[in-house]
Amino acid sequence: MARKYGGRFSPRDMLRNNLPDGTARPDLPQVPRHPHEGRPKWVTLAASPFLLGAFFQSAGGMVADLAAFGMIASGMWMTREGLEAQAAFEARRVAKRPAIPRKLFGGVLAGLGLGIGAAEPGAIAGTGLIGAAGLVLHQLAFGLDPWRDKGAEGVDDFQQERADRMIEEGETYLREMRDAIARAGDRPIEARVSMFEASVRHLFERVRANPSGLASVRRYMGVYLMGARDATSRFADLYSQTRDEAARQAYASFLDDLEKDFIARADRLLDGNREALDIEMSVLRERLAREGLTGAATQVDPADRARLESHEAQTLDQLLSASFPGQKTGNGQD
Repeated sequence: MARKYGGRFSPRDMLRNNLPDGTARPDLPQVPRHPHEGRPKWVTLAASPFLLGAFFQSAGGMVADLAAFGMIASGMWMTREGLEAQAAFEARRVAKRPAIPRKLFGGVLAGLGLGIGAAEPGAIAGTGLIGAAGLVLHQLAFGLDPWRDKGAEGVDDFQQERADRMIEEGETYLREMRDAIARAGDRPIEARVSMFEASVRHLFERVRANPSGLASVRRYMGVYLMGARDATSRFADLYSQTRDEAARQAYASFLDDLEKDFIARADRLLDGNREALDIEMSVLRERLAREGLTGAATQVDPADRARLESHEAQTLDQLLSASFPGQKTGNGQD
C-alpha cells in the first residue's frame, strides 16, 4: 500500500516551515482545540435510546422521547460550540468573553431533555430533580464559560471593536478563498492556500493584541484579501478546465509574494509596538532626570560595589551599610 511521504525534509513540512525562497516562516498560530471537544458526541450517542425507542410507544411517549433526544442533541451541539469558543479564547493573549454562554445554554437544554425523557405522569418534582442533576453533571464535565475579558486592560473598546469587525471581514474572504480553491481539484495547491491562511491569521493575532495599529494594516485585511479571493476564484475556474501548468505556477508565485508581504507587515506592527515602548521609557527617563531622580538609588561608589559583589557582606545590615554609607541600619549601627 502506498504511504504518504512525511518527515523533516518532506515537501509538506518544508512548505510549512519555510517559504519557497527559503525564508523562514514565523511561529504561525495553530488551530486551537479544546481537550474535551470530543465529549459531546458521546453524550449524544448515549441519548440515542430515546430516539430508537420513541417509535415503540404511544403518541405521547413518542413525542416526549423525540423531544428529549432533540434537546440533548441540540444541547451537545451548543456545548461543542462553547468548547471551541473557549479554546479560541484561551489561545489568544487579548480576547473578549463569548457574547453567548453556549456551554451554559447547552447544559440547560441537556438537562431539560434528560428530565423530559425520564418524566413519569404526575412526577413533576422528580423530573425537575433529574433535569437539575443533568445540568450539574454537564457543568462538571465541560466546565464554565469564560465570564471575563482577558488582557483587555487599557485597550480602547472602540478600536477593539473596529479590529474585530475587520478580522471578521478578513475571515470571510479567507473562507471564500478556501471554497474557491476547492474547485481546482489540486491538493498541493489547496495546502499552499492553507499555509497562506495561517500567515494571514498571524497578522490577525497581532492586530488583536494591538488594535491601535489597525490603520496601518487596513488595506491588507480588506483590499488585498479581497483581491486574493478574486484571483483565487479566477484561477480555480481556469485551472479546473485547462489544467494549465503555467497558470498554476503563476498563482503559486503570487501567493508567495503576497504571503511575504503579510508576514513583513505583521513584523512591522510588532516593531511599532517596540518603538512605542522605547518612546515611553525614554520620556519617563527624561522626566526622572529633570527631577533629579535618575540613578539616585543605583549610584554606588566603585569600592562599595566591589564589597557588594564579594562575599564579605553576609547580613542585610552589612548590605545596607555598604549601599548607603552614613545612614543608620536597623540595629542602630552606622
